Amino acid sequence: MSEEILIDANPAPSLVNVTHIVYALHALSLLIGITTAATIIGAFVFGMPSIVAVIINYLKRGEARGTFIESHFRWQIRTFWFGLLWCLSGGFLFVTFIGIPLAMVVFIAAGLWVIYRIARGWLALQDRRLMYTNP
Repeated sequence: MSEEILIDANPAPSLVNVTHIVYALHALSLLIGITTAATIIGAFVFGMPSIVAVIINYLKRGEARGTFIESHFRWQIRTFWFGLLWCLSGGFLFVTFIGIPLAMVVFIAAGLWVIYRIARGWLALQDRRLMYTNP
């Protein structure tokens, strides 16, 4: 038997605005990483805008349950935590002398991946589409 999941396509406008704000905060962290001496992934994971954004995600997650916004919150939260995982992996490689070139590749790839995730999610939100992620 297949289980039907009902998704509310019309969440409260304030919840949609909060989701836009969270994407904007993540994008601000990316911009800080691009325009300063920080790395893109470092600014994303350790920058105040992204930390505030992920806290907002967790605080508002209950309100988003059952709406298409819930998938965006899951997308944003996973982007943050997987970005942190890649940043820590790159940092671990960086502390070894022979791992430095590989660490740089990890940092660059993770930075590009985060840019892609934020852009794709924000564009999908504009079109009011679900973000499909594994459960």
